[in-house]
Amino acid sequence: MATGNVAIVGTQWGDEGKGKVVDLLTPAFSIVARYQGGHNAGHTVFVNGRKFVLHLIPSGILHAGVTCVIGNGVVVDPEALFAEIDELRREGIEPQGRLFISERAHVILPYHRDVEQAAERARGDRRIGTTARGIGPSYEDKSGRRGIRMADLADEEPDGHLGDTIRANVCARNTTVGGEALDWRTVRRDLLAAWQRLEPLVANVSKLLDEAAQADRRILFEGAQGTMLDVDHGTYPFVSSSNGTAGGICAGLGVPPRAVGEVLGVAKAYSTRVGSGPFPTELGGAFGEALRESGDEYGASTGRPRRVGWFDAVVVRHAARLNGLDALALTKLDVLDGLSEIKVCTHYRCGDQELTDMPAGGATLARCEPQYETLPGWSSPTAGQRRFEDLPVEARRYIARLEEVTGQTVSLVSTGSDRHDTIIRPDSTVARWLS
Repeated sequence: MATGNVAIVGTQWGDEGKGKVVDLLTPAFSIVARYQGGHNAGHTVFVNGRKFVLHLIPSGILHAGVTCVIGNGVVVDPEALFAEIDELRREGIEPQGRLFISERAHVILPYHRDVEQAAERARGDRRIGTTARGIGPSYEDKSGRRGIRMADLADEEPDGHLGDTIRANVCARNTTVGGEALDWRTVRRDLLAAWQRLEPLVANVSKLLDEAAQADRRILFEGAQGTMLDVDHGTYPFVSSSNGTAGGICAGLGVPPRAVGEVLGVAKAYSTRVGSGPFPTELGGAFGEALRESGDEYGASTGRPRRVGWFDAVVVRHAARLNGLDALALTKLDVLDGLSEIKVCTHYRCGDQELTDMPAGGATLARCEPQYETLPGWSSPTAGQRRFEDLPVEARRYIARLEEVTGQTVSLVSTGSDRHDTIIRPDSTVARWLS
């Protein structure tokens, strides 16, 4: 098994800039493999002024000759996938022949979207804030053993398992959601029509990755969302429906633990989250709005404004332990340019207790008050800088303090949206991967 594989994971609530980091590292790898989530993810990559937003297809697809795979841990909406493929083709990028989907990946169908929208309405003030794209209900069907996989489409026979499953699921949807009823026959017909386009993409991804590893081809594992949205280790219940931590790689792609290799965590120089749920360092008012605008903090998948806050070291330490980080990539440092002072949350206070670790209880976390250190900001720009020594001394001290409070070495610093607006520190872990 190859030992040069690397996993890219988010250490906050997603939107950390994983797409840019994956795109930057891809030339050193043969395969980029996505292992969880759905088209609720939004990886934005800027290449020479061109903007690409990818939701299902790994960010490595922008590099010619690189194979990209979508694992069984991902739930796939055929319509969303086709739209993404078509958009890439319009931009002169051909995925055919180097994009493969696991035969064990589950399919998102129209009734999943209907069920999710109804469930969100029913929650009222306690809504999760999902993208309402059917991801959660598709995972529910998977766990409930009533899901439909790519392999089921290949095995379909008249009046077979696929029709029975769709009929039962649509019947449940019509009973639960109400309103205009879906016709299961139409759903089945449309899905089988989509299969004609899906079939050439479907493969045994586990075997493909094993064969690549045996040939010493390096694999870059791409996570979606972030650690704090992991269904087991995030701010439950305000989380996604899959395991975005490095632990999800093995189950989500069919690879053994020894395949994972090293792990790079990605963190913003501040914090953001989309949707509902506790967010201890959240900033409101005019300053929070200004930071949102400066960072262009709007969801790549939905356009929703992101909530913004100061860097939370409790969150990143939690992520570092869960993912076994070997290094940290710090993104959007340039968004902090011009601030007179910058705060870093080092721990929480909850009642008469000081907490240095993330509490499991959502109600407890909601009561926590962030405890801050205040550091001086910088007036000279970091935007576009490509050498660490060219950063303002205060920015370098800020990075050094983040390393101290998280226990992680910052190997990569992003100073702008373009692929090349990046600092890779000499002799760092990331520099070694690229050598």
